[in-house]
Amino acid sequence: MLLNLKSLFNFLKSHPSEQKCINYFERLRWPDKVISPFDPNSKVYKCKGNKYKCKNTEKYFTVKTGTIFRNSNISLHKWFLALYMFSTYKNINSCQLVKVIKTTQPTAWFVLHRLREAYDLPEFKTMLENSVEIDETFIGGKNKNRHWDKKAPHSQGRNWQDKKPILGILKRDGNLICQVVPNTKLETLEPIIKANVKEGSNVYTDEWYRHSNLSKNFNHQIVNHSIKQYANGKVSVNGIENRWSHLKRMIYGTYCQAISPKHLQKYIDEFIFRSNTRKHSEQERFDLVLLSSVGKSLSYKQLISTF
Repeated sequence: MLLNLKSLFNFLKSHPSEQKCINYFERLRWPDKVISPFDPNSKVYKCKGNKYKCKNTEKYFTVKTGTIFRNSNISLHKWFLALYMFSTYKNINSCQLVKVIKTTQPTAWFVLHRLREAYDLPEFKTMLENSVEIDETFIGGKNKNRHWDKKAPHSQGRNWQDKKPILGILKRDGNLICQVVPNTKLETLEPIIKANVKEGSNVYTDEWYRHSNLSKNFNHQIVNHSIKQYANGKVSVNGIENRWSHLKRMIYGTYCQAISPKHLQKYIDEFIFRSNTRKHSEQERFDLVLLSSVGKSLSYKQLISTF
């Protein structure tokens, strides 16, 4: 059975049952034969109730074992609907998801955070090369808009006392890498850049990196925003700045409030996934997240402790 993921209407019209969702996940996870998550070399016996038994370990398991759906009382049917909406729609928050899957808001919040765990894909962390743009942005709202007892003193300019800086590295017409960083000092940013950009690549930055050592490893060129220069031939950071505008619209338009710093990287991973799969179909994106859910089975306490 192939789920109809061309639109939400088609998804709901096909109305897959719980059993059909289980069968779909099993065929996607085990296309050839069922493999035990406890011992890949063990023989597996099929049991009642969609359960399997590992011969060598004598342990029972299901298709949800060792995934983000592990030990969840929420039906796989609801997980599939949440995953489809979360991976297809531009953005959705927990209050909106409650109306769709009919759970409490804390449960919907946890569902979305478990899905964000699956959004952290290793294929998006490969070395970037050719033409690469690098820039930083700050998340946390403007100091002038805060209540008088919440204003941060001496927060003018590039200051990370009241905001969280994010480093962005974008390959032109390619993937995006973003990382929350403690500050924007060159000694903090340069090792991250060298670890994610192939040596010899064309690296374009603004004037913040004019005293950096990037030219030792890359063809480093600068566009000077301080003199209102925003492009100099092929040299610009307009691509990564465009991504920042999308990120801030996602945060302020969907979540309607500042995100806690301890959760920020998870929301950044969500944004990276949406950016790097912008050319994928709904079916490809859905299956990609579903496969990525395998091996990511954090419990609630483990999930909270990672932030």
